Amino acid sequence: MEGISQFLPIIMLFLAMYFLFILPQSRKAKKEKKFISDIKTGDRVVTKSGMHGKIVEINDNNNTCVLVTMAGKIKFDKSAISFELSDALNKKD
Repeated sequence: MEGISQFLPIIMLFLAMYFLFILPQSRKAKKEKKFISDIKTGDRVVTKSGMHGKIVEINDNNNTCVLVTMAGKIKFDKSAISFELSDALNKKD
């Protein structure tokens, strides 16, 4: 019984680290992955670099999309689209 009580603080520390750091990060990653897979033509998005635009074309073969902006049409990787910024932009409307 003494052996378990010696390792109990270490086990509790690992559990706390899991619930405070690892679990929220994995939930956020799942939400972002679902957002990227659910984007469609006509969605307004913001890239991680801050470029605002509307999706006019999606190419699932190489995971790219074409955004129309005030500067013209620009091709981006889907991974360059920011989940948080795009969500905030769409909630504002």
